[in-house]
Amino acid sequence: MAKKFISINENKLAYTDQGSGLPVVLLHGFCGSGAYWDQVVPALSEKYRVIAPDQRGHGDSDAPEDPYTMEAMAEDVAQLLRTLKVEKAVVLGHSLGGYVALAFAERYPKKLKAFGLIHSASFPDDEQGKTNRTKNMNLIREKGLNPFIEGLIPKLFAPEHVESMPDEVEKALKIGKATKRDGAIRTLAGMRARPDRTAVLKGSKVPVLLVAGEKDQIVAPDKTFHVNKPNMHKFLLEEAGHMSMYEAPERLLEAMRLFLDEKVQA
Repeated sequence: MAKKFISINENKLAYTDQGSGLPVVLLHGFCGSGAYWDQVVPALSEKYRVIAPDQRGHGDSDAPEDPYTMEAMAEDVAQLLRTLKVEKAVVLGHSLGGYVALAFAERYPKKLKAFGLIHSASFPDDEQGKTNRTKNMNLIREKGLNPFIEGLIPKLFAPEHVESMPDEVEKALKIGKATKRDGAIRTLAGMRARPDRTAVLKGSKVPVLLVAGEKDQIVAPDKTFHVNKPNMHKFLLEEAGHMSMYEAPERLLEAMRLFLDEKVQA
């Protein structure tokens, strides 16, 4: 699927737009890109309009110099939807994308048909998490992006999948290394500064999809599933780590379809 581009404050934002019907926005994780969803989009776009941007600093999008707060990244999504004349959408975010989806839900509740967190959570970084973000920012400044990516990507997969899925790991490494160096540093700063958005999750009126990987070493399932409400629809992927779009794409697709077909469209 060919990339398209829009301009936001003279910076280009890349995205793909495939299919027709209810718009579904897929937001990738940190040091990912819209290509993370390549095994999901073709099947999902048979019934839905699937929009998958490269978030600022990632993939083929530019890396603007302004702060990469979750609110700013949510504004990028809002600007993309305005440009595409999409009034309401489902916004599903993986990891970092989930943080952006929550910021979008807080800021633009009337633009949402539903939203979802995929291997993500509403909590802010704890003190250790903030310290780790700072260390990683310094590592990238001192050593460049590649050593950081080579350390990060294997941790995103369930341990056994690092051995059994070398092609998928290699794809994620390649995508990660295409991230802009300054984009990665600014995104780390934005994630470090993000607020607690548990109140957004608890206060949500629209259907919410929550997907967790049983073997996720980054965001444990109990952190994704900590809010219990009738509009929360939870899926635990037993065979997945943090990267179900690679580790268990058919199961992730099943969760998405069930949610969209039965909870959002119903």
